[in-house]
Amino acid sequence: MVKPIMRDVLFLGQKSELATRQDLSIGTDLSDTLKANRERCVGMAANMIGVKKRIIIVNMDSLDVVMYNPVIVHKSEPYEAEEGCLSLDGVRKTTRYQHIVVEYFDSAWKKHNKKFSGWTAQIIQHEVDHLDGIII
Repeated sequence: MVKPIMRDVLFLGQKSELATRQDLSIGTDLSDTLKANRERCVGMAANMIGVKKRIIIVNMDSLDVVMYNPVIVHKSEPYEAEEGCLSLDGVRKTTRYQHIVVEYFDSAWKKHNKKFSGWTAQIIQHEVDHLDGIII
């Protein structure tokens, strides 16, 4: 189901709780909402649709990947970036890392440990910041 985008910075500034298998439908809502906002969005966190659970979705080329309980376990090669966000107006400067390693669960609740670089890594870092209550 397409959900409205949360813009309340007090809500967005709160840390998200761990997701469970009972939260799989939130991934579907994130997918539907990302598709509805495709022209201006490449990733979303569950708190952006009003749910404080550790779930993100990231567009990787032509595939949308939902990650449950993602954790960045390694990062290297910092750089300065400017990012926008559906939940906020304007763009802001932030530090990102060119290479990251993320542990997460997929919708079958299978654990993954994957390396990401470049644009995809930047999107993941932005969305994980959302889960930690960090607003760029």
